[in-house]
Amino acid sequence: MTLAERAHERGITTLTLDSPANRNALSARLVTELAGALDDCAADDTVRAVILTHTGNTFCAGADLTAPADPHAFVALMRRIVTLPKPVVARVTGHVRAGGLGLLGACDISVAGPDSSFALTESRLGLAPAVISLPLLPRLDPRAASRYYLTGERFDAAEAVRIGLVSLAAEDVDKALVPVLDGLRRASPQGLAASKELATATVRRSFDQHAEDLIARSAALFASAEAREGMTAFLERRDPAWVW
Repeated sequence: MTLAERAHERGITTLTLDSPANRNALSARLVTELAGALDDCAADDTVRAVILTHTGNTFCAGADLTAPADPHAFVALMRRIVTLPKPVVARVTGHVRAGGLGLLGACDISVAGPDSSFALTESRLGLAPAVISLPLLPRLDPRAASRYYLTGERFDAAEAVRIGLVSLAAEDVDKALVPVLDGLRRASPQGLAASKELATATVRRSFDQHAEDLIARSAALFASAEAREGMTAFLERRDPAWVW
């Protein structure tokens, strides 16, 4: 059974995250399957654009703490979304946490529904949004990034649009996607690729300049005593030792 289901209609390939057992968390297997699916889309001339969506009430819960992906593999996945010569559109109707925001930030366009919510929860686990900063910081309002990086507060789709994380908040996500997908279908493959290259220039520089440093930082944090306590507390559904 695949964790990244595929469907294709009129030039648009939909990749659906389908790992309900862990709320579509970023396991090694899910990252590998999604990367392979994107590679197939890049090589397929019948694919004009890609929709990235999900089953269930969670788009992506962040890192799978029981079977985590290698940080290099996850960074390569986000970079693949950014550099894919075809637009990647996120369709979000559920919750997005931690590393899931990295996937969202890597996408070119994103539409979120009224039941979606977002949070950068890493600081509450003794971690930091290290590698996901590669696509996020070039896009986010700096003051909002400071607030949500530090507090781990949850916010809604309207706030996600305000701070630059999401393109559009809509009551009906599929209705909102109709003009977006129509526009993509009317664009030429060369025009899309060249336009995406212009639009993602700052994000691509972020990967080129900072990826290795942030991978190292992430690894050091994950190996720390505080992070072990934070992740253990999360899995045991209790407050970590530092909470007053």
